[in-house]
Amino acid sequence: MPSPIGHAMAGVAAAWLADLVPGERAWRIAPEPASRAERAGGGLTLICAGLAVLPDVDLLVGGHRTITHSLGALLFVWLFAAALAANAERPIVRVSLMCAAAYGTHLLLDWLGADRFPPRGIALLWPLTDEWFISGLDVFRQTARQEFLTAPIILQNLKAVVQEVVILGPALAALWLVRVETLAGLAAEVPRGDHPAQ
Repeated sequence: MPSPIGHAMAGVAAAWLADLVPGERAWRIAPEPASRAERAGGGLTLICAGLAVLPDVDLLVGGHRTITHSLGALLFVWLFAAALAANAERPIVRVSLMCAAAYGTHLLLDWLGADRFPPRGIALLWPLTDEWFISGLDVFRQTARQEFLTAPIILQNLKAVVQEVVILGPALAALWLVRVETLAGLAAEVPRGDHPAQ
């Protein structure tokens, strides 16, 4: 299964891609002297990165790759994000889509990843079925979490992270450029005094 770094990168990429959907985006425009973090989407982008890593919280309680790796958990995240967006008076569809897409990348990457430990894959349809799903493509290397401070495991995990950066990095960079250009064009269209409060 991929590393937290790969999961976070995929989550950010999915959030940025979902944020490109046309619609209400004026609230996402960073002010003129914005930092890179603000231009990257600020707190919502960080939340999406965290959501992409979140399914592995089940490592702390057992039952890895079951409840948190299911479509039911994805639906819960989508609805919870929609409720929070409504409460914060943000565009419900945009925010919930960004959050759900970020969370969903974890399921996708695990499905595409190598898994040498039975049962292989993820319990995508838990609790409806006890069937486990995996693509068998092994696009992402297996990472190890036990004895992670030993030289062989450090090397194994480092190879996995490098592969994830090579695969996901170009897509993330391209989305960054498209995002910056899109929001810069949007900022030019919005009159100066009409920027909503952040």
